[in-house]
Amino acid sequence: MPFWSVEAATLVLVAASSCAQTPSASSPAAAALSGEKAMEHVRAQVALGPRPPGSDALARARQYIVAQLRGWGYAVEDDTFEPVTPYGPKKMHDLIARREGRASDRGAIVLATHYDTKYFPSGNFVGANDPGSSTALALELARVLAGSRDGLDYWFVFFDGEEAFIEWSSFDSTYGSRHLARRWKQEGVTAKIRAFILLDMIGDRDLELNRESNSTRWLRDLVWSTAAEIGLSGILGSTEGAIEDDHVPFLDAGVACVDLIDLNYGPPGNSYHHRDTDTLDKVSAESMEKVGKLVLAVLPKLQKKFGK
Repeated sequence: MPFWSVEAATLVLVAASSCAQTPSASSPAAAALSGEKAMEHVRAQVALGPRPPGSDALARARQYIVAQLRGWGYAVEDDTFEPVTPYGPKKMHDLIARREGRASDRGAIVLATHYDTKYFPSGNFVGANDPGSSTALALELARVLAGSRDGLDYWFVFFDGEEAFIEWSSFDSTYGSRHLARRWKQEGVTAKIRAFILLDMIGDRDLELNRESNSTRWLRDLVWSTAAEIGLSGILGSTEGAIEDDHVPFLDAGVACVDLIDLNYGPPGNSYHHRDTDTLDKVSAESMEKVGKLVLAVLPKLQKKFGK
């Protein structure tokens, strides 16, 4: 669950060319991207039931993600760690898949999501949108980008432990992203990341992406202007505010980040968020496909900016 910070308590309403062989809005990769294929991944996750950290269901979700990625030719790193939670130490697993580009020495673009569901004692929360939709779209993007070899690297990251076990705080949340940002900064890896694109809650049938103000301004503006260029302004909302999510630890590590998120899930307001009503019928293949095509239109611009 992303969290609106104090700064966002009062919401403010605010009104390419590509490198050769890199995906664009009309590229083979964009044409191949399928919201229906993404929806298959949502169904597979939901069929496992609730998937909180440390659960057998999340282990099966992890196996599913790894199998898909390996089937497309990715080597997958399972970064295992054991943070202290309100329920004691919990073993968690971040998954990292890399596609090496021809300009690998110039850095990488990270495409990220979390794949754990929030823990509820009732055991009824299946998280079709949160995190089913973003995990599904990350997999679909990995599929269509698997054969791309130009430009910067693409790193696909699936975070464990984004959700709070009890109540969102700097201690009880974003376990996986805090771990990986800290590790990569210590190893000098964050210096290679040119842009970090986070996907979260992007399957809402009534999709309106928040203009998230923690995000790096130039990168957020690039996404917004690209959406206008390719006719996807309709998925951009007018709500602006700071959201605490898996991008924040990377922002703190000096990485340019943007959070693509719709934190207004279900009428009225955010009524489906972290409710048993976050079910398959609330998720839209069309919404996931639109966000995917937007990401694929942004990537060539990032490749051109950093991959020369």
